Amino acid sequence: MSNSVTATATATTPVDTTTHTRGWWRGGVSPFNVSYGKLMMWIFLLSDTFTFCALLVSYGSTRFSEPYWPDPNHVFDKFFFLEGDLPLVSVSLMTFILIVSSVTMVLAVHAGHKMRRKETAKWMVFTIIGGLLFLGCQAFEWADLIMEKGVTTAHNMLGPIVNGHPTPGPGTFGAFFFLITGFHGCHVFSGVVLNVVILINILKGTYDKRGHYEMVEKVGLYWHFVDLVWVYVFTCFYLL
Repeated sequence: MSNSVTATATATTPVDTTTHTRGWWRGGVSPFNVSYGKLMMWIFLLSDTFTFCALLVSYGSTRFSEPYWPDPNHVFDKFFFLEGDLPLVSVSLMTFILIVSSVTMVLAVHAGHKMRRKETAKWMVFTIIGGLLFLGCQAFEWADLIMEKGVTTAHNMLGPIVNGHPTPGPGTFGAFFFLITGFHGCHVFSGVVLNVVILINILKGTYDKRGHYEMVEKVGLYWHFVDLVWVYVFTCFYLL
């Protein structure tokens, strides 16, 4: 009797045979199907995100606790060697350069997926040039603040104008500006170095021998992260 009941239950209960033949994932391409190197890059970027967030939150809390903060339209008013006040023009150019370099990196990754070595190398060169141009613009900005406006990590004369004379501004302005923009600039510089290394390997045919251009995609993740962080740095220091 028990054997017949068991047989009837087995016959009437539907069995999901796909579980045994295809595994447990039902959503198309598995999100866990990622290489070790790419996963480690994402983890590194996540940890770097926490660092930048801590710096920007610290900057924001300090800035809004101060009774006065320098006006970015007056602080960043020089555009290379042109005469006259041109507020935020240089930093707008820097932002544009980074956005364009992000586009060229996307094109390099796309060409790498197609295994087009010459095209990938071309877009990597443009990305490297963009990074170097950004660093050059940042070097000019730092030189103007230090040499022309006398801004240091502890002192500046960017305070309110009293009786026609400038007064000392908050010392934390220079400390936070040089720390955060310098930290971001180090990321841009290291990204340029990584891009140069990847470009050399592309020209040597290293990734053609491997059968994939995943290294281009991994360094692309880093470069896009650097560009994204600049959006927040730009907003905090130059717009607010």
